[in-house]
Amino acid sequence: MTSQPKLAVVIPTLNEAANISIVLDRLRGSLDPLHIPYELIVVDDDSGDGIDAIVHEISRSDPRVKLLIRVGKRGLAGAVIHGWEATNAEVLGVIDADLQHPPELLPKLWEALQSGADAAVASRYAPQGSLKNWSKWRHFISLTSIWITLPLQRPGISVKDPMSGFFLVRRAAIDGIELQKQGFKILLEILVRGKLKSVLEVPFAFGHRHAGESKAGLKVAVDYFVLLARLWWKR
Repeated sequence: MTSQPKLAVVIPTLNEAANISIVLDRLRGSLDPLHIPYELIVVDDDSGDGIDAIVHEISRSDPRVKLLIRVGKRGLAGAVIHGWEATNAEVLGVIDADLQHPPELLPKLWEALQSGADAAVASRYAPQGSLKNWSKWRHFISLTSIWITLPLQRPGISVKDPMSGFFLVRRAAIDGIELQKQGFKILLEILVRGKLKSVLEVPFAFGHRHAGESKAGLKVAVDYFVLLARLWWKR
């Protein structure tokens, strides 16, 4: 019997203490029935909001839950890479801590990888995906940001939601690639530069933030355009 590959899901956090225990409970509830080896890695950017005590308490009864704290650093991409570097898992993933990404979708993402895909993306824009709670303006900005990426995406693996922050990828697909640690859109760089032969999108309905505040702002936009410029340069 072939052993299952190990999965590591990184949950990057900044001021998400009000959400983290719910996220971890739902993640474990979704993954346990799969009977696969996994770990959940919370990477916190030194929030100072008590999240460390919450995660440490959970990890005392479940050593699959781990906490890494980055001091003096900010940025989702860097936090995700930091978590991936701290695990030996063959399959790497990321999910937001605000519950806008449903943890219950993980079994479908895992199934997509087991079917042979190199990456599985939770997609708001795949058929049956949705963004019901977004304003028309926010939706327009999102679609425009995706449209800009189309010339960068490789033929045969074009993805409808390359900005998704919820996905799984095989470690072999990014081994040896130095990913940009600044910014928030790490999936786009993986799609453009990764050693991917196939990518599957799994539709989902983007939810409401459970608690806390969005990290979107001017810096996120600036980092995104810096990433685009870097990817164009390295084409």
